[in-house]
Amino acid sequence: MPTIQIKGVSKLFGRIKALEDVNLTIEDGEYLFILGPSGCGKTTLINCITGIVIPTDGDIVIDNVKVNDLPIENREFAMVFQNIALFPHMTVEQNVAYGPFVKDISKEKQTEISNKMLKLVDLLEEKQLLPRFLSGGAQQKTAVARALANDEKLLILDEPISALDHKVRVALRYELRRLIKELGLTAMHITHDQEEAMSIADRIVILRAGKIVEVGTPRELYEKPKTLFTMNFVGEANFLEGRVKQKLPENVYRIEFRNRQYIELTILNGDFETDESIVVAFRPENVAISFEDHLDAISGKIIREQFTGGYIRYEVELATEDKIIVDSRTALDEKQKVFIRIDPQSTRIFTAPEFGLKKVLELE
Repeated sequence: MPTIQIKGVSKLFGRIKALEDVNLTIEDGEYLFILGPSGCGKTTLINCITGIVIPTDGDIVIDNVKVNDLPIENREFAMVFQNIALFPHMTVEQNVAYGPFVKDISKEKQTEISNKMLKLVDLLEEKQLLPRFLSGGAQQKTAVARALANDEKLLILDEPISALDHKVRVALRYELRRLIKELGLTAMHITHDQEEAMSIADRIVILRAGKIVEVGTPRELYEKPKTLFTMNFVGEANFLEGRVKQKLPENVYRIEFRNRQYIELTILNGDFETDESIVVAFRPENVAISFEDHLDAISGKIIREQFTGGYIRYEVELATEDKIIVDSRTALDEKQKVFIRIDPQSTRIFTAPEFGLKKVLELE
């Protein structure tokens, strides 16, 4: 299976920078996700790799071979699209065997390959059916089997399950990972579904406005993001703008927020100076609700609640005038006064951005 290197790739469409100086290595056998908001360059990046578009600058290297000038048909990849696009007049077996058929492989070998792939996706018993008699999930599994039957080095998945019902998507995402790992494929998967990427990716690339913001494992991006944008885009987060008032021993900082609200917080991910403007970022599940004041607590009141099944989601208005989200299993009354305590182990502190927090968190 191939290693793919993307070296300084940029793509201009007129004056629009769809990609800007993208550098990335996809390892042999890796299941890599490209995640980002709409218009961030995900599809353009894939199109550069497949040869659908030619980069304005930079190189695409597959197994140490520069492929910029190779035609699409010589790049040895298989693709699964959101639009399933099965041949409606062909049976499931014929759809899956289409790639080997085009390559002029013998009829006997076509059947062998088709049966093998359909067995992998648990559709062997449906092989004589036309696509219209299959469920949406089964149609997409047929499309996956058809891509796998091409026996190419690289599998590219362009939002392949986003049009399916939620429960079908959840089941199929794990099926995709099983197949990719079982067959030892190198795979690139485009999605805007964070849950999908977080649950099955080896690594995730966060794209924004044509640039790579951050690359990491799902756990790294969720628990220890390096940027405010990633903290906001991957999962949910609360952000409080403050200022370091005093540095205390053992990485404890006295922090001032609006309305002269203070907390003492242990900071584990950086060293900050007195009077430095910072952003305190934390997940809704990493907040404890207390009814007593503490040095590490901010007072507030519950202004809204939402029952979600596994927990209750509270919107809390702090004395700083910020509104935050807190996930808790404890039933509380609306308008109840509380104190929120932030878990230092799960809190990320960032230097305040030069052009303002709102600008940095924008999806476009």
